[in-house]
Amino acid sequence: MYSAHFHLLLNHWPILGTFIGLGLLVSAIVSAQDSLKQASLALFAFIALMAVPSYMSGNSANEFLKETPGVSMESIQTHQGVALLALISIELTGAFSWIGLYQFSRKKRPAGWNVAVVLLLAILTFGLMSVTGTTGGEIRHPEIVSGEQARSSIGAAGFSLFPKLQYLVTESSRYVWGTLEALHFIGLILILASIGLLNLRLLGFFKKLPVGPIHRLLPWGVAGVFINIVTGMLFVLCMPDFYTNNPDFQLKMVAIVVAGTNLMLFYCTTAFQPLLLLGPQDDAPVLAKAVAASSLFLWVAIIVLGRYMPFWEVVK
Repeated sequence: MYSAHFHLLLNHWPILGTFIGLGLLVSAIVSAQDSLKQASLALFAFIALMAVPSYMSGNSANEFLKETPGVSMESIQTHQGVALLALISIELTGAFSWIGLYQFSRKKRPAGWNVAVVLLLAILTFGLMSVTGTTGGEIRHPEIVSGEQARSSIGAAGFSLFPKLQYLVTESSRYVWGTLEALHFIGLILILASIGLLNLRLLGFFKKLPVGPIHRLLPWGVAGVFINIVTGMLFVLCMPDFYTNNPDFQLKMVAIVVAGTNLMLFYCTTAFQPLLLLGPQDDAPVLAKAVAASSLFLWVAIIVLGRYMPFWEVVK
């Protein structure tokens, strides 16, 4: 499938998901229902994952549209700029949502400040996502253009970040790219050292260790995920043509979304609470072992796919 098609398949998820998540969170706060609050935080975390391939696939759509007669490059740049700001906002919303979800998994409620920050970021994200969707539609439908000046100002602010980030990463110093690569590997180490160890314990290895204390290491793994998302996004922004049409990269994006969803729904919610009681020599249920095996496979696959990405570029 041509890579631009992925953008058409994915770009509605962050917009609709943010709207639904905001509605759930407001309802949860008004009704004081923890189940709704957990559902809204989980949805924001999921949308933060889905927003990454949605944004990255936009580069292929851009390459196709800029050669299309009658399409305004100014409209495309406005859309790109707003989309970058919306991506940053939803990733921050997702990061704070993961903090709240982890509290649920530890038999606690999210702190009041955490819910308040998620609410404010969700409102900001909803506004930016709305503008992103509108500017995207205006690229091929100029007849619906209205209030263009305000959206152009927001888009220009976001689009101006591209040359600044590219200069910072590729030209400001020869050490920046290497530092980002090192941080990317540190993120992988954090993931394997915490999530990987927890998965191995659930599978029956290291049975002398109780599950609860290992689960306390999970925030380090989540931190590793976000470190890799940030550094990976910077790599893509600076070398979009190398990544977006690479089938290896596309498979890696699918694996990241599935692995991240697995991590969020099983390890970072109340679903994990019964497993916290497993002590030394205790066996995890069969379903927990199946989830742990799939999680371990996915994270290893992500590492392998990342390692062989240059190979696919050479084959092309």
